[in-house]
This record gives sequence, C-alpha cells and structure tokens, in this order.
Amino acid sequence: MTMRNVLLSAAVLSASFTTLAQAEEVNIYSFRQEFLIKPLLDRFSEETGIKVNVVFAKNGLLERIEHEGQNTPADLLLSADIGPLYEAAERDLVAPIHSDVVERNVPEQFRDPDGKWVGLTSRARIIYASKERVKPGEITRYEELTDPKWKGRICTRSGKHTYNLSLIGAMIAHHGEAEAEKWLQGLKANLARKPQGNDRAQVKAVKEGVCDLALGNSYYFGAMITNDKEPEQKEWAQAVNLVFPNQADNGTHMNISGAALIKHAPHPEAAVKLVEFLTRKEAQEIYAQANFEFPVRPKTPWSPLLQQYMSDFNGDRINLGEIGKNRTLAAKLVDKVGFDN
Repeated sequence: MTMRNVLLSAAVLSASFTTLAQAEEVNIYSFRQEFLIKPLLDRFSEETGIKVNVVFAKNGLLERIEHEGQNTPADLLLSADIGPLYEAAERDLVAPIHSDVVERNVPEQFRDPDGKWVGLTSRARIIYASKERVKPGEITRYEELTDPKWKGRICTRSGKHTYNLSLIGAMIAHHGEAEAEKWLQGLKANLARKPQGNDRAQVKAVKEGVCDLALGNSYYFGAMITNDKEPEQKEWAQAVNLVFPNQADNGTHMNISGAALIKHAPHPEAAVKLVEFLTRKEAQEIYAQANFEFPVRPKTPWSPLLQQYMSDFNGDRINLGEIGKNRTLAAKLVDKVGFDN
C-alpha cells in the first residue's frame, strides 16, 4: 500500500470516527428542570444509544451560547416558554430544524415558520376562580377582567414575568397596542394587591380570600392537586374552578415548552433525532403526563388527571411567533401603566 493510500485510509477512518462520535451524544442547555424530562431522555438513549447531557440554568443560557460562539458544546436549547426560543432566533443563535417528522407531528401554531423553534408541550393561561365567591359562567373572557365589578378581586404575578408577557403579547396581536394598553390599565385597577409571587401563590391567595380571581398556567393545577408533600396545596386547588377564557372567539391563550437547534451545534443530526423522538405519540403521552401539560401532537391522549378535571377547550391558534415579536412591546406597556407598582 502506498503512503498516499495509507493517508487516504487514515482520513476515511478519522472521518468515520468523527461521525460516530458526533452521533453518540446530545448536549442540552435547558431552562426546564432536568427531572421533568429525564425519563424521556433515558428512553431515547436506550433506543438509540445516544447519550444525553443536560446543563440546567434559570437564566443566562442565551448569553452563554453567544459567548461560546462556534465553540459551544450545546446542541439543543430547551425552554419552558416561547420567550427564550423566540429571543434565541432573533439573536441568530439557532439553526432551522429540517424534519418532515416534526412538521407532521407539531401543528403550525406551535412551531416557527422557518423551523427555528418547535413546541414540545403546550399549556393554557387560565383564570382560577373562587368556588365560593364566583358563580360558574360569571367570567368567560380575558377582556372581562377589566370589568369594575372585579375591583380589588384579582391576583397575578409580575406583569414582567415571561408567562404574562406572552399573554399581553397575545392581547396586542388580537386587539392592537392601544387596546392592549387599555386592557392592562383596567386589569391593574382591579388588582387586590401588588403583583407578587408565582402562579401557585395566586391560587393560594384565592383560597385565603385575598382575591377571587387569579391568572395562572393550567399545569399548576395538576402540580397542586397531586402534591402529597405539601397537602395544603391540594386545598388551594380544591378551592377554585378552572376557567378557559374566550371559548366563543379567539380561544384560550396557549404557550409552549419547546426546543431550538443551536446554530453551531456539534451534533446536529443526533439533536434533530431527539426532537423527533420527543414529538412521537408515546413520548408526547409521557412528557405531557409527567408535567400536567397538553401534548402538542394532535390526537394524543391527555393524562388521566387532566381528563378528570379539564374538559376539551378551544385554544388560541395564532402562531406563537406573532406573540413572541410582541413581548418587547408588552414589557414597555407594563412599565407604562405601572402595572407592578
């Protein structure tokens, strides 16, 4: 064998080993806590032989990806909200996910038109209403939260929190900036207290009589009603009815947990395989059941708990990209009306 052939053979072997190495792991930067998806990641590794590594952080991951640049070890970004996914796309930190499987499994409203992010589960931002002090059907729309009869009767977390920014972004998308500002002012006027705490704290406040209505994500109900370690949370959940607003028009505001492929991902093919796996029917059932969320894949059964406490509802079908682009304006409106003051 000539030296040239030896070198060529070595190059082929090196390329093969590189390809093999690239297919053996996926590195995730996650805003979602690892325990929420660990069973699925373990199942994926068992099926494919691809190892999954997760770095969890509550914030700073986008800045980390920017700083690492082409040397980033990250393949996928996981988020519990559309905000970081949309921002990652805006910062040019992600690459399109080209996958017929993903396009078949995930409806258009839950994925970026250019493939730069995709939803994995969905959740509704609902109204928690006191069983004692709010009659069924007494409130049916987000817009009705500004009715003077609710003055001093509503609780919510900060308007600047990502969940509320997305809701405000949806109001902007449906009604325009001026009407969204007016709505935000009306909501502020009806607050029982200064915005504070998390979504569970709002339901607690309803139970304790601080307020009669609260905004919160739907999956928190499941987390509270099954909380054996803190049984008082079961009492909070049992004190409220769940209102899915706007059933007669736009539908209830929906958000997602989702994924984006990092632009300089060292293992892009394996990362896309993982995203495809997470949109499969079996994975969707497990994922949604573990988190008390809704599958994004159509015709996938809800968890038994959700079937017990929640009926079918109409979700807002607007593409979440439309909401994402309104989040900066939403934050400005929060400041303008002094919502958190």
